[in-house]
Amino acid sequence: MALNIVTKLLIRRSARRLVLDCSHQHLSEVTSFNIIKTISVPYSTSSLKQNLFTLKFKPHLQRFFATVPAQKGDIANYRNENNITVIGEDIPDPYTEIDQSKFPEYVKSFLKDQGFSKPTVIQSQGWPIAMSGQNFVGIAQTGTGKTLAYLLPAVVHIKEKKARKGRGPIVLVLAPTRELARQIEQVAKDFERALNIRCLCIYGGASRSVQAQKLNEGVDILIATPGRLNDFIVSKTTSLHRTTYVVLDEADRMLDMGFEPQIRQALEGVPLERQILMFSATWPKEVRHLAKDYLGEFVQVNVGSTELSANHNITQRIHICDQDDKMNLFKSIIHDISGEGFGKMLIFTNTKRFVDTLALTLRQNGWPADGIHGDKTQLQRDRIIGKFKHGQTNILVATDVAARGLDVDGVTHVINYDFPNTSEDYIHRIGRTGRHDKKGVSHTILTEENARQAKSLIEVLKEANQDIPKELSDLARSYNELKDKERQAKWKPKPYGKQYNRQYNNQYGSQYNNQYDNQYGGNKRFNRHRSIRNRYEDY
Repeated sequence: MALNIVTKLLIRRSARRLVLDCSHQHLSEVTSFNIIKTISVPYSTSSLKQNLFTLKFKPHLQRFFATVPAQKGDIANYRNENNITVIGEDIPDPYTEIDQSKFPEYVKSFLKDQGFSKPTVIQSQGWPIAMSGQNFVGIAQTGTGKTLAYLLPAVVHIKEKKARKGRGPIVLVLAPTRELARQIEQVAKDFERALNIRCLCIYGGASRSVQAQKLNEGVDILIATPGRLNDFIVSKTTSLHRTTYVVLDEADRMLDMGFEPQIRQALEGVPLERQILMFSATWPKEVRHLAKDYLGEFVQVNVGSTELSANHNITQRIHICDQDDKMNLFKSIIHDISGEGFGKMLIFTNTKRFVDTLALTLRQNGWPADGIHGDKTQLQRDRIIGKFKHGQTNILVATDVAARGLDVDGVTHVINYDFPNTSEDYIHRIGRTGRHDKKGVSHTILTEENARQAKSLIEVLKEANQDIPKELSDLARSYNELKDKERQAKWKPKPYGKQYNRQYNNQYGSQYNNQYDNQYGGNKRFNRHRSIRNRYEDY
């Protein structure tokens, strides 16, 4: 009975805080209550009673990491200049310089060998928070260095705990797509070679038996897509009972793709004594609910706006045309780009079939182009992306499989032949250029079929201080007028009811009745009998 009451109380955040306040009066219970403060109890955990029963026997989550900033200065000015908003308690100051930070020496040496001199904005504020052991939510644009923002503390987490290779990973990174997972793996492989940390990337479309064999050999960092991870968990090929550091990368995209059940199932297998980091480009209510359920108390860092916002290093150019003139406009755009000179170019379409058609058309006209989409095997996709990265192919035509996680140096132009379904996908598409503080240009073609996205696109352009074409404003205005007419037609009174019946009777009733009376007689009640009598009289 008492255990049931404790279980219900712990679900309420206010009750948990009350328990924490009371714990200071009992020194003998400080350790167990501190555990409750530093961990998050998932509300949907089926074995919550058993976990609470054994909770006091668990050791406290040790914090091996120094959180003293590299240099003291005007931290408020630094955050204001870089548009950083921090929400939470016990927030450490950002690291502004690598040399003066309190990173271990092997980390500093690794960063120097990689030619890394200064952290990005999300890294400078995210590193000390992640290394302090707190749960963390980072909201930042694509191309801002989020991968290293969570992988570097993960490496320190593994090394300082002197992890032993065995069954199940210590660090888990979840990503929505295969391309993003592979991109994270490439960064993690640098740590594997330099610091003797074993990494593995698992995803659908590759050999399951090979991935299972590597999992059984033991890994420290596991990078996975939600579907393939749950496949291995259900089959008991691996487990997450040793996982104390979890990263949800592109959390908004994973929820949009319907991976929330898989994410929650994976988090159920993670120990209560863990640290969770969540990175997202936006902050919708679905992501907030997930953070509330599994992160408990966390520190949130917003770099820029939490709403839809594009990279300001990208010049966005919008083109409006009829559907029949779309291909001619595309040819004009690509010839103009070639005249200005370009390094690498990404072209996005909405259908897999048109990816192959457009890539073939470009090759036939002398352009070095290739295409990827979901129907190609992982081997084909890796080969094509490798050619694009090494400059063997300068033009890549793709669906949204390349909209996130594709980090290729030298992409100077992005063309949206088809406008995506949402403005969020548009932001991630054009975010393939203008990365790492470089400049980029995007061209987007819209027709009347894209009128419903015109309003949200205008908001994105306004936020990025871009020019808004008059044709785009006219397209948004015409769509709004059309919707207003549809709403008015929907709520127009229908020709039914007493008023309509009176009008009908006044207009048609008396005329019909007079005609009927003249033909059959005034007494309608006996009309049928009168007609029968007349019929017999004729005979």
